[in-house]
Amino acid sequence: MIVQKYKDMLGRKSVIRQLSEFATARGAEIGYENVFDFSLGNPSVPVPQKFTDIMIDMLQNRDPMELHGYSQSLGIPSVREKIAQSLNKRFGMNYTGNHIFMTTGAAGAIAHAIRCVTQPGDEILTFAPYFPEYQPYINLSGAVLKVVPANVENFQINFEAFEEMLTDKVMAVLINTPNNPSGMVYTAETLKKLADVMSAKEKEYGHDIFLISDEPYREIIFEGIDAPYASSFYPNSFSCYSYSKSLSLPGERIGYVAVNPACTDAEYITNMCGQISRGTGHNCPPSIIQLAVAEVLDLTSDLSVYETNMNILYKELTSLGFECVKPGGTFYMFPKALEKDAIAFCEKAKKYDLILVPSDSFGVEGYFRIAYCIDTEKVKRSLDAFRKFVKTEYKFAG
Repeated sequence: MIVQKYKDMLGRKSVIRQLSEFATARGAEIGYENVFDFSLGNPSVPVPQKFTDIMIDMLQNRDPMELHGYSQSLGIPSVREKIAQSLNKRFGMNYTGNHIFMTTGAAGAIAHAIRCVTQPGDEILTFAPYFPEYQPYINLSGAVLKVVPANVENFQINFEAFEEMLTDKVMAVLINTPNNPSGMVYTAETLKKLADVMSAKEKEYGHDIFLISDEPYREIIFEGIDAPYASSFYPNSFSCYSYSKSLSLPGERIGYVAVNPACTDAEYITNMCGQISRGTGHNCPPSIIQLAVAEVLDLTSDLSVYETNMNILYKELTSLGFECVKPGGTFYMFPKALEKDAIAFCEKAKKYDLILVPSDSFGVEGYFRIAYCIDTEKVKRSLDAFRKFVKTEYKFAG
């Protein structure tokens, strides 16, 4: 007999993916250039030319077995060491290569981190709005995800609700800054208070509570915004990173877990990740991509287009009457819908070929997500569609 829980999941597919598939099908009818698809967070800018040049050079001049053979189970040692040195230089940490575990993207990093610090039945807290895939990431590990209600005023942490939910069953707290879907960046004040609360609860309960920081948007920060490094505030912390967004490499599936050297049992954790891989099959990311990424650690793609797109949309949507906390980074914004039912709102938007994601699966009602990682020219053309949508459906006369 097949396993029922996975069969049941077929009826709860990702809303984001379903909307992306709808946009693709609609594009086949009217031309995809005429569909304003804000559904999927797929980077829209090219990889750095240096990365491409390095890949070509390696393929032409390096030993094929080095490039295409299995890496060591923890990742290629030279790559891990370079990542540690880069993090130390940027954030004042003291990682060594032994604190870095290479993974297939941030999803793989989170999968390992949560299994290092939880057993079935343990609880993990995260904060709304949150990336919906945290549900299967955590619940299918045997741990239990609990969601702290959102602070919709500014999408920082709702500390009153957090302290109520931080019981002795909680073994880890999962944060995402810069945040998908809100685009908000946790301030140093927020991270310090978070660390203080968690440290106090560790002492009260007599066990470790780990901070798992999901950071694939770390490099997409807008002008005037400070983006503190979460692990520098709290010893028992893991940084989960992906090069998908910073280098526009989502299809290459490359990232890492960085274990804070001050963490309890830090000397064991990367080796534990290697053992976890044996059970998940989520091991040995591609050797050639590890080696190439290690040569461009100080580079990013040209990420400036995302801030340009954000400013265009933010100005237009607020002029149309939308309430929106202005993003500090990422390529998402999270405006309040013009009616309480976000699903109904997004369904109406489809009539104008605007593909928007309702907020319900992000743990907040009455909002919607825009993934503006598309060409600026298309963002500008979408404005007429937004105006027509709002004027026709909501009688906006501005």
